[in-house]
Amino acid sequence: MKATPDNTDDAELEEFGYRPELKRTLGTFHTFAAGISYISILTGTFQLFYFGYANGGPAYWWSWPMVFAGQFMVALCFAELAARYPVAGSVYNWAKKVGNPHVGWLAGWMMLLASVVSIAAVALAYQLTLPQISSFFQFVGDGTGTYDVATNAVILAAVLILFTTLVNAFGVKLMATINTAGVFLELIATVVLIVLFAVHVVRGPQVVTETAHTGDGQSFGYLGAFLVASLASAYVMYGFDTAASLGEESLDPSRNAPRAIIRSIVASFVLGGLILLLALMSVSSLRGEKLSSDGLQYVVLDVLGPTAGKAMLWCVLIAVTVCALAVHTAAIRLAFAMSRDNNLPAASLLARVSPRFHTPVAPAVIIGVLSLAILVVNIRQPQIFTVVTSIGIIMIYAAYLLVTVPMLIARLRGTWKPAEGKFSLGRWGLPVNVLAVLWGVGMTVNLLWPRAAVYNATAPYHWYLRWGAVLFVGVIAGGGFAYYWFVQRHRTGVLAEHAAESPAPPAPAADLEEVSTS
Repeated sequence: MKATPDNTDDAELEEFGYRPELKRTLGTFHTFAAGISYISILTGTFQLFYFGYANGGPAYWWSWPMVFAGQFMVALCFAELAARYPVAGSVYNWAKKVGNPHVGWLAGWMMLLASVVSIAAVALAYQLTLPQISSFFQFVGDGTGTYDVATNAVILAAVLILFTTLVNAFGVKLMATINTAGVFLELIATVVLIVLFAVHVVRGPQVVTETAHTGDGQSFGYLGAFLVASLASAYVMYGFDTAASLGEESLDPSRNAPRAIIRSIVASFVLGGLILLLALMSVSSLRGEKLSSDGLQYVVLDVLGPTAGKAMLWCVLIAVTVCALAVHTAAIRLAFAMSRDNNLPAASLLARVSPRFHTPVAPAVIIGVLSLAILVVNIRQPQIFTVVTSIGIIMIYAAYLLVTVPMLIARLRGTWKPAEGKFSLGRWGLPVNVLAVLWGVGMTVNLLWPRAAVYNATAPYHWYLRWGAVLFVGVIAGGGFAYYWFVQRHRTGVLAEHAAESPAPPAPAADLEEVSTS
């Protein structure tokens, strides 16, 4: 039976002072697809396997369940928030509600910039797949020159960003159709890949105990190597909040969004973990440089052969496409949410919903242009993959902390009230929230750590590349905090054209007395 819009779907909007503007057309699978396409099993594992393997050997696999455990704590907190506040720009509005407007603005600011960077980072994954399918897609040189790969990556990524910009500008219905079809194909391809790897295994699961001597020479032995390698998993398992960010366009969002958040991260963990494990068990040899340079793309071609292998890589390409589309979509909803609170420059323009396409068109275009600008700045930078990806992920983890920390404070004060009769952690709320905060702090420190293996592994060697994440994130966070305090807080407030219609306030008592005596 098809769900229909319900007046109660908009009840939470009134609490924020907003009037309904976005069209509710998304069902249960659409919201699930939005969450899982942002995480994107095939995109993340294929983009970063080489990094995890190079730094931690086969034993890096254990970082996958470790990251899942930590992020699952965060997802549970977000599911509880999604049941209570299923509104656009989820992280921004959640931080504003459980914290205060300053915390909300800072979370939105960090998340928005991170999303713009993430679009560019995801789009760069085209370079890791297309030239493996055919050398035709290596438009710049033959791939052996110093800047060949980085420059070609920018060209391919630019094509993808133009596509996601156009799709998002034409409305959520087109986006949801493409995204749902892409996710459906990705899930089928993932299961097929797992089965194909399974029938080609040449070694047992004990392979995940091998370190390949990656801890040799490390200050903390294998622990140091593992912490670096774990970033390959940390870079994948996030973005599950996207399901809630589409809450104003979903049917029965306070029930569907929490389910979508939980299902997307659990499905990603199970399927992604099996891909990584079976890839290690089925590849012909664990020696050689290919695993540390070409990653899963090499494993697929090695195990399945050129024909089936390239067919699977086309599926990976679809996964990358819908992942970039989902990241772009979430960024648009965040920009819209912040703008209707007059919290971004040109707020009226950015918050305007197209009467024809029922979506904010201006943010789609501007975010696309900004993502392209990030690529252009890095066009001759061979370190582009790790530096751009790392900075985006760090800011997302920081934005998540700006939700989980205020939520924990609210729990300790007894002011947090979950949605009645909907998803609630009950007595588990406090321990889960504590673990979510501890995990977020620990992984943020690990991500920021200015190690050469992460930020300056290959030439050219520059101090600003190694410290780039610390400097960039520090400036963004510190500058954003100061900007809000000195400038933006005096402007914040729901724009009149987006404010909920409220009944006229009751007349003051003095006026009533005057009327009654006249």
